[in-house]
Amino acid sequence: MSLRAAQPWLFLAGMMCAHAAVALDPGTEDRLAFMANGSLLSDDRGGAGGSVGWLHNFTDTTLTDAEVEYESLANAHWTFGSLTAATGFGPPGGKFSLYAEAHEGSGDIGPKPFDYAVEAAGVARTFGSHFSLQLEDRQFDIGTSHGNLPKLGASVLWSPRLLTTVSYSYTVGGNLDTELLSVRIDAYSPSINFLAGAAFGPGTPAVLNLATGSVQPGKRIDEGFVGLAMPLPRGTLTLVADYQDVAGTRRSTLTLSYIVPIGAGGHAK
Repeated sequence: MSLRAAQPWLFLAGMMCAHAAVALDPGTEDRLAFMANGSLLSDDRGGAGGSVGWLHNFTDTTLTDAEVEYESLANAHWTFGSLTAATGFGPPGGKFSLYAEAHEGSGDIGPKPFDYAVEAAGVARTFGSHFSLQLEDRQFDIGTSHGNLPKLGASVLWSPRLLTTVSYSYTVGGNLDTELLSVRIDAYSPSINFLAGAAFGPGTPAVLNLATGSVQPGKRIDEGFVGLAMPLPRGTLTLVADYQDVAGTRRSTLTLSYIVPIGAGGHAK
C-alpha cells in the first residue's frame, strides 16, 4: 500500500476516532476505556488496532478524556495520543456545550514515515427540549493531506427513545477536497441502545497528470455503520460494524469497546 493509496483510509480513521463519543453517568468521576478493532480490505489484506484511555468528570458537565491508540492496515502502521475536553453550561432548553480535541502521532507506510495530526473545536446549543445545532472546525494534517473541514450538524429528539442527527462537512483550504453528508439514528431502551448511520460524498483530492494534462477526479467515499451498546453489571459494552467504500476499494471493520468505572463512583450508562 503506497502513501497516496493509504491516505483516504488514514483520513477516514482520523474522522472515526475524532467522532467517538461516550455517555457519562454524573455520579462516575473516573473510568477506563478499552477498544479493539479488526479490519478487512476487499483485496484480502487487513489490519487491527486498539486503544486504552482514562476519562474523568470534574463536574456533571465537564469531562476530560486521554487515550493512546495503535492502528495498522495492510503495510501502514500509526500510533497517536488523544486528548479531549468538553464542558456545558446554561439551562436545559438553551444549553451551550463547548469541546476541543487533539490526536497527535506518527506512523509509516512501508519505509515511508508520515505525521498524523487531527485537531478540532466545536460548539453545540440546544433549542428547547427536542432540537440542537452543532458547529465544528476540524484540522487534518496526515502525510501530505492537510486542510480544514468545518461541519454543521442538527439533531432532533423525536421522543425520549429516538434521536436523529444530520451533518454536512465541506473543505476550506488545503488539499482534502472533501464534501460529506452524514446521517445517524440512535434508539434507546432500558436494556440496550442501538445506533446506525451513513456518510457519503467526495473525500480525496483530484489528481493532475502532468504528462497528459488530464485530471483524475477525486475518490468518492460511501460509509455505513450499525452498532449497539449494552450495560453490564459493571461497565458498558459497545459493538460497532462499519463498512467503507472508497472508489471501489472496500473496508469492513468491527470495533468492540468496554468502559468501566474505577473507584467507588456510580455506574456506567
